[in-house]
Amino acid sequence: MSNDHILEMRDITKRFPGVVALQDVNLSVRAGEIHAICGENGAGKSTLMKILSGVYPHGTYEGEIVLSGEPVEFRGIRDSERHGVVIIHQELALSPFLSIAENIFLGNEQAERGVVDWNKTNSEAAKLLARVGLDERPDTKIVDIGVGKQQLVEIAKALSKEVKLLILDEPTAALNDEDSAHLLGLIRSLKEHGITSIIISHKLNEIEAVADTTTIIRDGKTIETLEMHGDDAVSEERIIRGMVGRSLDNRFPDHVSTIGEEVLRIEEWTVHHPIDQARKVVDNASIDVRRGEIVGIAGLMGAGRTELAMSLFGRSYGARISGRAFKDGKQVELRSVGAAIRHGIAYATEDRKRFGLNLIDTIQHNVSASALGKLARWGVVDRTAEEKVAEQYRRDLNIKTPTVSALVGKLSGGNQQKVVLSKWIYADPDVLILDEPTRGIDVGAKYEIYTIINRLADAGKGVIVISSELPELIGICDRIYALSQGRVTGEVARADATQERLMQYMTMEKDVTPR
Repeated sequence: MSNDHILEMRDITKRFPGVVALQDVNLSVRAGEIHAICGENGAGKSTLMKILSGVYPHGTYEGEIVLSGEPVEFRGIRDSERHGVVIIHQELALSPFLSIAENIFLGNEQAERGVVDWNKTNSEAAKLLARVGLDERPDTKIVDIGVGKQQLVEIAKALSKEVKLLILDEPTAALNDEDSAHLLGLIRSLKEHGITSIIISHKLNEIEAVADTTTIIRDGKTIETLEMHGDDAVSEERIIRGMVGRSLDNRFPDHVSTIGEEVLRIEEWTVHHPIDQARKVVDNASIDVRRGEIVGIAGLMGAGRTELAMSLFGRSYGARISGRAFKDGKQVELRSVGAAIRHGIAYATEDRKRFGLNLIDTIQHNVSASALGKLARWGVVDRTAEEKVAEQYRRDLNIKTPTVSALVGKLSGGNQQKVVLSKWIYADPDVLILDEPTRGIDVGAKYEIYTIINRLADAGKGVIVISSELPELIGICDRIYALSQGRVTGEVARADATQERLMQYMTMEKDVTPR
């Protein structure tokens, strides 16, 4: 092992029942660098990091881990943390109703003789918060701060454990651009203080910006390690080629829409905040979608995109909702989720893990969940028919799993998203609203999702796509609406759409007449 390497993982192999998740994977990380790990969903990235951090203890895998020149055998997370290895998972492990200080020192309490010293706890927490650039009181509850600040609390917690090697799994997946930039700046500053970071991310522009070295994993095997800087700087296209095994010259599949009659229209749609009912989160919005059309909704965080979608889907969000909804030209009432589904409207949530799926149930049961009536006779579900339906979607949508009896929580993010789509496609809606359908998904899986969206449009569905990624909206949508402060501020045809034009509409502070 070279003296400048803090970590080597040698010939790591990890097996699950019926699946080889990792096969002879090798990873070398230099001390003080930012090392990125890239790969498609299901490639084995998170599995490798769980081995390194002790989530999968020594003895459950084959191979060797060498840390700072010494072989190590971690039996659990506490064991790895004692060696200075700390992992921050994509699903943050914070207790929402405890304070920031309590979370930072949870399991590592500042106590003497079994009694917590709260003055020391709060003062030490304040020092750590200053290090990560978080201007919050240590006694603030986690539930009262946003996801971006929660990420900073996780890093402060890692610093309290004297971290030497920090692992971040998709740290910016749920963050807006401002919070992402702050977090990446913090990772750079940690490097200046001698802390080594391993970052897993699907946001290749961020990898290109911060990483010193990138290791690519494909199908559970190490493909290559790339130096990101120097004379031969690595591009996003070069990383993609390594990830998917081919060049993705066009990240969006070719598609020619056949647009038919109007299928859904809302007029003067207004939604008030469910708690602060004096505040409008959607303000007099009017949009429409036609059969065979893919319509995008763009907007900054807080613009009202999700609130609009959820309020339309059976008033599942908001208070004092007013306005008119028309389905196939006839006014309809959408006062419940059941009513929305009966009128052929479906909504795939942006938070698939919390609201879109039952993670502790099977693929088979998740696929059928939104339309059990189609499989029931005399109130009893035909499980054989249910299995056939789920198996059909497994094949058609290329869900990577050996059996539909597998638990959804064991799938990669991209395959979980395909299960969400399967569930709503099986319900056979006329209008499908997709909220951030490719969040946290690699470029190869994104292409597959785009293809599915195109197939839905070709089948005569009206598809509404909400996305924070403007290139994605421009690449797949026929028309795009822009929202700002709950108002529709612009309407742009695909041929006229540019990121600059959309951003201009997204930042408007006054009503304009959509064009």
